[in-house]
Amino acid sequence: MNPPALRYQLLLESLDAWTNAAHQHHPGIIPCKQGCTACCHGPFDISVADVLLLQRTVDDLPRDRRAALLARADDAATRQQALASDWEPPFDVRALGEARFDTLCEALAAEPCPCLEDGTCAVYEGRPAVCRMMGLGLESPDERRLANGCPIQSQFPAYAALPAQPFGLPAFEETEEACLVEAGLELFGSTDATAYETTIALALGGIDRT
Repeated sequence: MNPPALRYQLLLESLDAWTNAAHQHHPGIIPCKQGCTACCHGPFDISVADVLLLQRTVDDLPRDRRAALLARADDAATRQQALASDWEPPFDVRALGEARFDTLCEALAAEPCPCLEDGTCAVYEGRPAVCRMMGLGLESPDERRLANGCPIQSQFPAYAALPAQPFGLPAFEETEEACLVEAGLELFGSTDATAYETTIALALGGIDRT
């Protein structure tokens, strides 16, 4: 894995540490953990840094697992493109528009993520930032709050009632911005690609990594 991807992975591990701390402070309350796939369905947008880390993580998989994952990504990418036939590479969400992207996501909301492998995430160490943030509410020092996005939290009343957990979001975002610049240079040769977003399937589908 190359240095830009490794630097971003290290940043994302701060989110894992945040989640682990919440598990320690609230033992037995939080169902969000490796092996739960409740939020692993339907397409969603990931950043250019997520794309870089995801591609490099897939590159490091054993050959047979990599081929199977890329085949699933190809299938998912085909279904997504069928709903937006005028959406062209590199499949930037901005080119499609937020409203159309939301419609596409809603239409495919039940589709499993192509990274799911026998009920577990095949790229868990390199999964996108949003996958690491879904299961807890977040409270930032600058008074921003992000809601718990877990789709099954209503099944766990004590979990749903947890207050937002404190996280140093401004410092995270400052480092993230540098990672976005590096990823844009790596993938597109440009410092203007920091706002690029696409889906997991379109980040991987059609790529020959055999």
